[in-house]
Amino acid sequence: MQVVYHSNYLIWCEIGRTEFIRALGTPYAELERQNVTLAVVEASLRFHAAARYDNLIRVTTTISDLRSRTLTFEYVITNAETGERFVTASTKLASLTRDSRLTKMPDSLLRVLHNAAS
Repeated sequence: MQVVYHSNYLIWCEIGRTEFIRALGTPYAELERQNVTLAVVEASLRFHAAARYDNLIRVTTTISDLRSRTLTFEYVITNAETGERFVTASTKLASLTRDSRLTKMPDSLLRVLHNAAS
């Protein structure tokens, strides 16, 4: 069909949030060293147009809700050359320990996320 398979948009959201957090100075591996993982507990995607093979993709990531144990990201996935909107999406993540117990995010992470959300 020459269009991008729908599940790839979730992968692009993951890349968007991982790079967003990295740009704030906290690589995901550092969170894991602090016994914190961020697990997706909700995901929502709205398809506006189909991305096609060889389109250059831009993922714009923002924080729409931040709590001590959960975090919601919003995404706009567009054609990087034309600005055409392909997908709007959101994911809610819960902060968990390695043994899957809900936990508060580290204060240092909450501070930088709060500053980025403002």
